Amino acid sequence: MGIIREDFMLKNGTARRLYHTYAKDLPILDYHCHLSPRQIAEDVRFRDAAELFLGGDHYKWRQMRSNGVDERLITGDGDGYEKWCAFARTVPLLVGNPLYHWTALELKRYFDVDTPLTSRTAREIWDACNRRLASDEFSARALIRRSNVEVLCTTDDPADDLRYHKQLRREGFATRVLPTFRPDKLLQIDSPAFCDYLADVGVASYEQAVAWLTRRVDFFHENGCRLADHSLESVAFARGDAAAVFAKRLRGEELTASEIAAYKTELLLACAALYTKRGWVMQLHIGALRNNNSRRFAQLGADTGFDSMNDFCLAQDLSALLDTMERTDSLPKTIFYALNPKDNYVLGTMLGNFQRGPVAGKLQLGSGWWFNDNRDGMEAQLKALANLGVLGNFVGMLTDSRSFVSYPRHEYFRRIFCNLLGTWVEDGEYPDDEEALQQIVEGVCCRNAETYFAF
Repeated sequence: MGIIREDFMLKNGTARRLYHTYAKDLPILDYHCHLSPRQIAEDVRFRDAAELFLGGDHYKWRQMRSNGVDERLITGDGDGYEKWCAFARTVPLLVGNPLYHWTALELKRYFDVDTPLTSRTAREIWDACNRRLASDEFSARALIRRSNVEVLCTTDDPADDLRYHKQLRREGFATRVLPTFRPDKLLQIDSPAFCDYLADVGVASYEQAVAWLTRRVDFFHENGCRLADHSLESVAFARGDAAAVFAKRLRGEELTASEIAAYKTELLLACAALYTKRGWVMQLHIGALRNNNSRRFAQLGADTGFDSMNDFCLAQDLSALLDTMERTDSLPKTIFYALNPKDNYVLGTMLGNFQRGPVAGKLQLGSGWWFNDNRDGMEAQLKALANLGVLGNFVGMLTDSRSFVSYPRHEYFRRIFCNLLGTWVEDGEYPDDEEALQQIVEGVCCRNAETYFAF
């Protein structure tokens, strides 16, 4: 028998009561994910279990590589069943890895499969899943509806025409599928693709770039966008003449580190002012070291499982960046995500410097992200926030996923959170006050996000 039971990960009576009474049936607000709006709009069907479970999921690809699986059976042209069997060989070895739990939850919640996935059970589960995939209940939209998703925010380049978001709104899809503004390609002046991107969007100067961004923010806002997202591999604060740096880059001249930092700082400040004016939330994902394997990057491209944590000092530069925004009253509501858990306390103390009413938790320490998206990482983030701030104002979990069966990660988080809170109550560290506990559980699992993002 499988491990997913009614009280999975709930280790005391209070935890079980809080989860089953208040958390379990709350709707999901997935305010940051990487699902394809085209696939949602076209209501795609999945060819087989391999495409559904493994397609685009670099979390799983990474562990399959670690188990010696050939790339042909991961991202290559291998047969679907061969890929499924390769994954089935890997899963039993993932003891202690959240992927073991996620896979079990995905099979249980979507396919009512309680049998652990192994080499021995691969064919049985493959056949059971594929029989269900043939029905209308397993299209992209059907999976979202079955997951009780109320709001879903995709991640979109500023140049996107948002046609699929418009289509979904016209067709009245019950889940609100909203865009998120991600201007990384314009921010990354040191990228080899920077000039090509400028040519694509028709921008030839820094002034034009800011004007174009302003128009695109307005367009996204008209189409329901309320969040922006920035990937900051590092944080380097510098003031300077961004227009001159921009022109130098277009001339093909090499930029210095201080020039790159100055351009990124000035453009990020300009973006923050645009977001503040419109009441948006700015997300800062800090600390990824991307595309480490240059050979595989050349073969497969980005977001294929070759990224890791970065390791640098960020406190002073981040402080200067936030203080500059605050001095000009252009610091928007902001969520900080730390990829390196050593930065939880840096970020947790930093956001306390710039909190300001009337917004409760205007600055947020984001949920355990990516390599922290596991029990230890989630508990570390929750405990850091509890120690340093107001945990009851936390906006909770997100998927950050490209998989249509990733929504049980919200269940995973809710069980972990309720278990932690229940443990504190049973240890006598917080009163068993039903009204207060209900407010905290429902707030962190759903309601705080509804208020914070004001979708």
